[in-house]
Amino acid sequence: MNKDQVKGAGEQVKGKVNEAVGKVTNDPAKEVKGDLQQGAGKAQKAYGDAKEDSKDDAKRNMP
Repeated sequence: MNKDQVKGAGEQVKGKVNEAVGKVTNDPAKEVKGDLQQGAGKAQKAYGDAKEDSKDDAKRNMP
């Protein structure tokens, strides 16, 4: 696991919390912020997953 995967997962969690708080407090801006954070977290985690996959592929293909 690399730092992008960890940061991405953390950002997704923060986004879910912000979205839930926005719904409970009836704050649409907070909900949107949460949605955006979740999207950014997913993108960062996907980037980290791709980096990890390419590193694993490189190790498998080493002579």
